[in-house]
Amino acid sequence: MSLSDKLNPALSTLPVYQPGRPIEEVARELGLERDEVIKVASNENPLGPSPLAVEAMKTVIGQSHLYPDGNAFYLKNKLAAKLDIEPRNLILGNGSNEIIEFVSHVLLGSGDEIVVSQYCFAIYPLVAMIMGAKVNTVPAVEHGHDLPAMLEAITPATRIVWVANPNNPTGTLAKPGDVRALVEQVPDDVLLVMDEAYYEFLDEPVDLLPLVRSNEKPNLLLMRTFSKIYGLAGLRIGYGIGHPDFVSALEKVRQPFNTNSVAQAGAIAALDDDAHLASTRSTNAEGLNFFEAICVEQGIEFVPSYANFVMVRVGDGQAVFEAMQRQGVITRPMGGYGLPEWIRLSIGTAKENQRATESLKAALA
Repeated sequence: MSLSDKLNPALSTLPVYQPGRPIEEVARELGLERDEVIKVASNENPLGPSPLAVEAMKTVIGQSHLYPDGNAFYLKNKLAAKLDIEPRNLILGNGSNEIIEFVSHVLLGSGDEIVVSQYCFAIYPLVAMIMGAKVNTVPAVEHGHDLPAMLEAITPATRIVWVANPNNPTGTLAKPGDVRALVEQVPDDVLLVMDEAYYEFLDEPVDLLPLVRSNEKPNLLLMRTFSKIYGLAGLRIGYGIGHPDFVSALEKVRQPFNTNSVAQAGAIAALDDDAHLASTRSTNAEGLNFFEAICVEQGIEFVPSYANFVMVRVGDGQAVFEAMQRQGVITRPMGGYGLPEWIRLSIGTAKENQRATESLKAALA
């Protein structure tokens, strides 16, 4: 017997999550300068981080020899005031991914089940499989969630239903009526997690916060992040919003210093940066319109998106990804999501969007 024989047996069949490739890595591989490569692969903010956040982080960096506030008192209170909830409704994570882990740790074990959509965010099933849980996958409709079918898929063994709205990687948005029906009808002993990472990009989002404020739905957890519209992906800071009793359970599996002091300071300041948020939304809307118009013009199939990226059908997604990468344009192939004919393009600046479309045309030609 060796140590390898003692590993968690779930690891033997566990797929590995492949993030978008870093600019520096691709530049080295191709022998290019860093500024010759653009990345439209990971749904990052093309305008960069909130300027207010940058200034706040500069101030606090000199105190990096001190441990951060483990309870993130000031950030929780600032968030609570902005959302009109109580600090005890909030759990902070090292990115939203850590919130996914918290939820899975407190609810999942061998024999339990989760319900997800066919093209869901890859981390939901990955963490469930690590915990020994079964993944119940519901076929998508037009690349989006079939929420009525997901409700029907709940069994006595179901512990969590995961819904990203808008969805990553497809950019689809569930119908408001279907969202409300799901929230109302999910059994009380099943947790419904609404992943709202792209919430701030929506013009008329379904507002589920009143259900949290009233404590009406103890089995509802909302997830949001500072990675997308606030441009703080590198800081890894996200948060969950839920009933105090459930949040208290999540706190038991949270590491004491999971959000660092620089990230906390940046997030606090970013919450006040309305100008940066407005510029990001405007840039994103223009970019989506640009890409969709190009797709119509070129006869390229695409999925209408409500997030900060668009998924396009290119035939051989891996080949097109590699061809564009050789031109210094990093995209995201969708083969790992069961969509081998597609790639995903994040919205960049106007200049980056133009270069990405020229690269896409050349790759397709």
